[in-house]
Amino acid sequence: MAYNSVNDTQQQKANFIHIQIDEDLRNGKNESRIHTRFPPEPNGYLHIGHAKSICLNFGIAHKYGGKCNLRFDDTNPSKEETEYVESIMQDIRWLGFDWEDRLYYASDFFQNLHDFGVKLIKEGKAYVDDQSAELISTQKGSPTHPGDESPYRNRSIDENIDLFMRMTAGEFDEGSRVLRAKIDMTSPNMHMRDPIIYRIIKTHHHRTGNKWVVYPMYDFTHGQCDYWEGITHSVCTLEFEVHRPLYNWFIDQLQETGYRPRQIEFARLNLTYTIMSKRKLLQLVKERFVNGWDDPRMPTISGLRRRGYTPESIRNFSDRIGVTKTDGIIDVSLLEYSIREHLNKTAQRVMGVLDPLKVIITNYPENESEELDAINNPEDAEMGTRKVSFSRELYIERDDFMENPPKKFFRLSPGTEVRLRYAYFITCNNVVKNEKGIITELHCTYDPASRGGNSPDGRKVKATLHWVSAKHAVKSEVRLYDRLFNDPEPDGHSADFTEFINPESLKILSDCYVEPFVRNAKPLDHFQFERLGYFNLDYDTTSEKPVFNRTVQLKDSWTKEQSKE
Repeated sequence: MAYNSVNDTQQQKANFIHIQIDEDLRNGKNESRIHTRFPPEPNGYLHIGHAKSICLNFGIAHKYGGKCNLRFDDTNPSKEETEYVESIMQDIRWLGFDWEDRLYYASDFFQNLHDFGVKLIKEGKAYVDDQSAELISTQKGSPTHPGDESPYRNRSIDENIDLFMRMTAGEFDEGSRVLRAKIDMTSPNMHMRDPIIYRIIKTHHHRTGNKWVVYPMYDFTHGQCDYWEGITHSVCTLEFEVHRPLYNWFIDQLQETGYRPRQIEFARLNLTYTIMSKRKLLQLVKERFVNGWDDPRMPTISGLRRRGYTPESIRNFSDRIGVTKTDGIIDVSLLEYSIREHLNKTAQRVMGVLDPLKVIITNYPENESEELDAINNPEDAEMGTRKVSFSRELYIERDDFMENPPKKFFRLSPGTEVRLRYAYFITCNNVVKNEKGIITELHCTYDPASRGGNSPDGRKVKATLHWVSAKHAVKSEVRLYDRLFNDPEPDGHSADFTEFINPESLKILSDCYVEPFVRNAKPLDHFQFERLGYFNLDYDTTSEKPVFNRTVQLKDSWTKEQSKE
């Protein structure tokens, strides 16, 4: 129920859901219990939108000292896999939440649901329909025109019982019959027009095997599982608001005590430059636009984790955007701000060079090196300092040097002096090129009196460069991830959303160098590469070199670049 972080101080902002819960508590509803649930379908990996729901449901339980269940809605075996179940549990735990001993599956209640279906038939409130789902859909009419009753609507109870039992025994083909609730074909709410509650699916189920060949629909399953689990507040996204009358109708038929769960809807999360549809995310995976569900460009929780996002940053993001009843779209830069904010306070600083240019300090002794003090994180003095090796041959970023610089270029150029971070002042004296005219190395001199980057005579330099010692640095691969789509609403056009995939969403740099502090890093450890951005160590085991994924740049350069266009 509670967050696992020992330093967690997050408190959900008061919202309309809390107001309704407070009212229920004042009225003593459901014995003043608070019990929520998170009910994912195990047919894909969770994404950032699910994270908002997880934070909300577990957060409500945390706020009110209640309970929150995890329940898998495993009612469609043709799309479900154990892999998804395991990934969902891993993601929820990683976010910092614990369902304790309250793990449920809709399949735990298959017999109960089947018995309830039989009960409805016996009460004349359900019937077997021999028509196809497509024909049934056309007969439902429109919100302004009543639907047509099925020719099978008034079958006898005995005939319906017989047919439903034969459906259950596997006697009929898929799609040949369904069980429908008998409610009102003239209702202005389309969901009340004799909804399908059972269909035939002859597919192996990941938990129940081949025991069942009839499976309940979500609307039939959801409320009843809430009821049997003792849920008091069924918090779901806004598209289920029109389903609420059906939710309540089923509860009315089932209810045996004064206890009653309450459905409350909130607006789902929509992000700019992001696809949230699980079907379309699966398409990205299957058609190899990305390298799996945990590709760091994906909005899945596993992708965000691999990219370098932290549980705290996602929880803080969810809290920051709040809960509303109105659909809208959140700028993804707010999510990026949340991770920058957290990593700025917590990430280990190191120096790394992504596009190396060799620098030879000609007046530094050959075959010698020294260790210099460097600050681990200026935002947290308790993180202390580390030692950085300095030697005659270094690497700097290639774009930190220009042979013929413009007037306001303050980094290294022939004859200019710059500071090396934590080290010395250096001056460029000579430029070495290969036969193609490409600069291969710089010959520089250093001022031994400027150790630590301080000038004894008070002279000023206008630039400080990051660097690594060529002899000591760890050769690494760096993957520069950016937004997967180059359109703020990739799903908001008539064109195929894949047409808006950003061709620059991944750049792989194979010859990078990082200071040796990272040698003992563990997968998913976070770093700020000074002046370059936030990175984390990937768990890729196929590369012979350490692989670092860029989580986010130091500043929101994307928004600035887009505003120029």
